[in-house]
Amino acid sequence: MNNTPAGASGTFPLGNLTLTRLGFGSMQLTGPGVWGEPKDPEEAVRVLRRAVDLGVNFIDTADSYGPFVAELLIKRALHPYPDHLVIATKAGFTRQGPDQWIPLGRPEYLRQQAELSLRHLGVDRIDLFQLHRIDPTVPLEDQIGELKKLQEEGKIRYIGLSEVVVDQVKAAARIADIVTVQNLYNVANRTAEDLLDYSTEQGIGFIPWFPLATGELAGPEGPLVALSQQYGASPSQLALAWLLKRSPVMLPIPGTSSVAHLEDNVGAAAIQLDDEAFETLAGAV
Repeated sequence: MNNTPAGASGTFPLGNLTLTRLGFGSMQLTGPGVWGEPKDPEEAVRVLRRAVDLGVNFIDTADSYGPFVAELLIKRALHPYPDHLVIATKAGFTRQGPDQWIPLGRPEYLRQQAELSLRHLGVDRIDLFQLHRIDPTVPLEDQIGELKKLQEEGKIRYIGLSEVVVDQVKAAARIADIVTVQNLYNVANRTAEDLLDYSTEQGIGFIPWFPLATGELAGPEGPLVALSQQYGASPSQLALAWLLKRSPVMLPIPGTSSVAHLEDNVGAAAIQLDDEAFETLAGAV
């Protein structure tokens, strides 16, 4: 455990890299609909720099955030990167406008986007390259196979998947080594529970996106209100603390465009939920 606010969340071994478990997701650093520049690019730069100051060493992004806006902001804010910083990006979507996403997994497209991400991030190798969505119109062997070729060429270090089910992870793992999965998961939405259990069993990093959602659990009669008073913490902090306790492979990446909100999120790393509080939230959905 490193002696920083984020470091209180513990660490996870990603191959020969060491991640601080509480990371940062960059999707909210773009404009409305994850399209175009943010309203305040300078604040976005401050958020990224403050995250690293607080001990975050795992930043998640994607070519489609903007598109490319988030990657370019990361480069502007943090390049040349500290040796310990791990940047994960993704490809596999095309963008037609705000809130529009169409999967595209053709090998030549995935290679093109990987090359562009290398340039936009200003790196010689991408630490973790994730297939943003499996394209059902392209054989899985072609999609994962192209990522494996990029890995063999030294352009990406590790391969991950996003929004998958267990059988897809098993199928992809027959083609290349899969070290992470990234699915929607939070204290109020646990539809990926079986994937989390499989990832825990296999030692695969599980990156929950939309980790701060609390739903009715934070409502007037919800259990998060009483627990917030008990722990002197915000509902979102408790939601993150619950995720961190849920599994040792959990790697939450709460995102924000505000330094104040970032600091609140990172404060969750120091919260140690007792078993009773954990079970109260676990049984509330």
